[in-house]
Amino acid sequence: MSQIRIAIFIRIKENQKSEGKKIESAYLINNKSGGFYLEKFLKLWKKYSFTLLIAFIVLGMFDLRFAVVALICMIAPVIVSIYKGRFWCGNLCPRGNFYDNVVSKFSNKRKPPKFFKSYYFRAVILTIMMTMFTSGVYKNWGNLYGIGMVVYRLIVVTTIIGIALSLVFNHRTWCSFCPMGTLASITGKFRKSKNVLHVSDTCVSCKICEKKCPLGLVPYDYKGDILSHPDCIQCGKCAIACPKKAIGYNNITIK
Repeated sequence: MSQIRIAIFIRIKENQKSEGKKIESAYLINNKSGGFYLEKFLKLWKKYSFTLLIAFIVLGMFDLRFAVVALICMIAPVIVSIYKGRFWCGNLCPRGNFYDNVVSKFSNKRKPPKFFKSYYFRAVILTIMMTMFTSGVYKNWGNLYGIGMVVYRLIVVTTIIGIALSLVFNHRTWCSFCPMGTLASITGKFRKSKNVLHVSDTCVSCKICEKKCPLGLVPYDYKGDILSHPDCIQCGKCAIACPKKAIGYNNITIK
């Protein structure tokens, strides 16, 4: 199989008749035949995968064994980060997509406090959550229902916390210090292949990209350079919002 290289999907339609162009930047795929289907899959996944979170919560009420499946969403971000940084967080995470598609509709949209993104705060949250999780699994080792209860409570409680924070700040506030996101951020620093955001010299520092970034990153600070920030979740919102089309990924520049 030929290697498939994925970059961020960005679709922008130019409505101006004088331009008469439709600009698309998509997940770069060397295998052209597979690219179309992957693009379609990712679009549908980002739009509807939040239903998996809802199904998880409902099914867990009837049988806690279903909750064990959520371990996939705890391990996957770290594995994906080895190759693609926090790509999982911005594109594949069902809870992240729940925040994007549902919670964002009633979110306050205020920028979260800076200390939420500080490594000290995130280290404390990571330590507390992992201690609770590992101790719970250890105590219930061999008991699938018991482990399911630990996972179920962890997912439900943190989801509620994320929703509550969204009422005060923006809808992705939880993602600023999500324990698995923090681990993915750390692991992503050591990945060999870096699909990073590029900000061209045409950037005018209008700060629109900063306002659109769910995690409050500042792309315009990297004018004429690449933004290899480990917390970039590669959602592409900054590139779509850029009025100068000065933002792209790798060798893609949206003009």
